[in-house]
Amino acid sequence: MISSRILVLTVAAPALLIAALTPAIANADETAALSAIPSLDVPRYMGRWYEIAKYPNRFQRHCVGDTMATYELLPDATVSVLNRCRTEEGEIDEAKGVARQIGGADSPRLEVRFAPGWLGFVPFVWGDYWVIDLDPDYQLAAVSEPSRKYLWILSRTPKVPVAQRAELLDRLAGMGFDTARLEPTAQAAATADSVQGR
Repeated sequence: MISSRILVLTVAAPALLIAALTPAIANADETAALSAIPSLDVPRYMGRWYEIAKYPNRFQRHCVGDTMATYELLPDATVSVLNRCRTEEGEIDEAKGVARQIGGADSPRLEVRFAPGWLGFVPFVWGDYWVIDLDPDYQLAAVSEPSRKYLWILSRTPKVPVAQRAELLDRLAGMGFDTARLEPTAQAAATADSVQGR
């Protein structure tokens, strides 16, 4: 009886250990610290970016499509931010803000605020904007922040090739993001291109 109990425990112990460790292994990427890309050429990053997909968030609930961001480098090395989207009523909503780099001139970590300038000294009005994925041609980017609560996929064009999008989603999943949470953004320009066979 003693030997049979030992055998059962010997066989069961590794299985129990694996079962106990499986959730930790599965969540390893989620709990690992998020990293931004090594460096960012800020002047090259400037210009218009179309939102391709995002994690749903409270401050974009009124947007139903045609969401885009335009960045402009200012003389004081900060970045002018203009976000636009189409509302359910068909109106164009705009939000103007400013971004600043955290770190050196090639830092991919920025902070953005949309509050009035006089509140700029208050820490909580600034939100993290980390470029976590960017192709060599600066045509497709992913933006998030340390907690992974927010995620945006941005493109220079309103439509991204399927293969390129799939590769990016694989990389994001490897960083611990739940890509199933991503909400596609309707872009009228992309629809027009599809209709015209572009």
